[in-house]
Amino acid sequence: MPLVTESTLFDTVFGLPLHPLAVHAAVVLVPLAALGAVIMAVSPRLARRYGGLIVVAGVASFVASFIAKEAGESLASRLGVTAQHAQLGDVVPIFALLLALGLIGFWLVDRGIPGNRSRPWWLRVAAVALIVIAVLATVWTVRAGHSGAESVWQGLAGK
Repeated sequence: MPLVTESTLFDTVFGLPLHPLAVHAAVVLVPLAALGAVIMAVSPRLARRYGGLIVVAGVASFVASFIAKEAGESLASRLGVTAQHAQLGDVVPIFALLLALGLIGFWLVDRGIPGNRSRPWWLRVAAVALIVIAVLATVWTVRAGHSGAESVWQGLAGK
């Protein structure tokens, strides 16, 4: 059985729609990377220790959210989708990309500051901006996921 089937790369895997599979990765990785961003922003010691791993989570969250969006568009062309879910889903990869880029930039700059010195004021401002991006990425991921779950499960759960 081929790994990827149908007409587009983001349509199915092993005969199953790729979208629900990719969504599960995104709804785990985006909040995980956001939590890592908060840890990096508030704890220089933990940022030095786990920064590389947090950056990997941030990049993976972008990749997962991009695949989920593309797979969702492929699935929507066959099944239809609510406009609200499509709009929310279109924004999630943008926030995930901003989060990943913010994590990379913050980590690279923060690594250059010796452990016995405090962060400069401008890096503390960047830390606040990173936290804001992390919150926005998480909120949009939850909103998109919730609207998708409602469209699938509304009327079915509890029967």
